[in-house]
Amino acid sequence: MNIKKITIAIDGFSSTGKSTIAKQLAKELGYLYVDTGAMYRAVTLYAMQFGYVDQNKLEKEALIKSLGNVNLKFKYNEKLLFSEMYLNGVNVEKEIRTIELSKLVSKVSAISEVRKKLVEQQQKMGVEKGIVMDGRDIGTVVFPDAELKLFMTASPEKRATRRYKELLEKGHDVSYEEVLENVQQRDHLDSTREDSPLIKAEDAIAFDNSDMGLKEQFERIYQLVLIKQEQLLD
Repeated sequence: MNIKKITIAIDGFSSTGKSTIAKQLAKELGYLYVDTGAMYRAVTLYAMQFGYVDQNKLEKEALIKSLGNVNLKFKYNEKLLFSEMYLNGVNVEKEIRTIELSKLVSKVSAISEVRKKLVEQQQKMGVEKGIVMDGRDIGTVVFPDAELKLFMTASPEKRATRRYKELLEKGHDVSYEEVLENVQQRDHLDSTREDSPLIKAEDAIAFDNSDMGLKEQFERIYQLVLIKQEQLLD
């Protein structure tokens, strides 16, 4: 039986576990996994390095003019079993996950020219299907024709708790209140930006994992993938 490869688009709010489930699916299916959030974070890191953005400013035109100097690549780490983000040849996987950067990424990702550059790259990655991609506008902009679309949700408090534990495990000095504020702020910015706001695609399946463990979450979503593949065989 020839099982047709599909495109799986996973959108949703920050800290809903999109990347975790996307990595699991890609590994189980033998698909390519792309973390688009890492791409926007890498551009934000570049903007921070050159002083284009901080808490009080955003030098939008200067950043736009320098986008041609931004080279992004994913490189697979065989020890960690996932692809890490490289910015201009440097592994920045740790640097792009800080709370300081998280406070700025929505500002940078709202810039139309930044989104256009990254969407073009993302669409090229999925030409041959067999891809799992997560982000904010995958099912609405990047892959509007994806065979399976998921929209991940969870309460802000649940997401903040997850993110807080994750940051502590990585050695970051943060408070729960700071993380919760960042989650709520990003929700607002991502949902209200003019260019490609975070919205649920009409044909996306809403998936609330507020009270769900990783195992149950994966099993449920994997069943949705199998159902979709079976439908395509008919």
